[in-house]
Amino acid sequence: MTNRDIGVEILAGLEKIQQFKKGHRILRTTELSAPSSPDVIRSKLKMSQANFAAMIGVSMRTLQDWEQGRREPQGAAIALLRIAKQHQEFFVDLH
Repeated sequence: MTNRDIGVEILAGLEKIQQFKKGHRILRTTELSAPSSPDVIRSKLKMSQANFAAMIGVSMRTLQDWEQGRREPQGAAIALLRIAKQHQEFFVDLH
């Protein structure tokens, strides 16, 4: 485990922002893609609706609404679905 100096990291970040505002720096950006639909992710993980819903911390009813297109995941759920899609090994290890 490495010891990080968060204060130094914050100050370095603020310096980069100041340089960007003055036109002396280009900030790195990342475009996030939309996650696959929950049913596709769940089937790749070979999990039941009940297990997958519990794993990501939503009710089974919410998961069913997502899978049937009645509702769309929001906020942190989208982030969890991205992780489940891109790093299935984390979810398999937890299962």
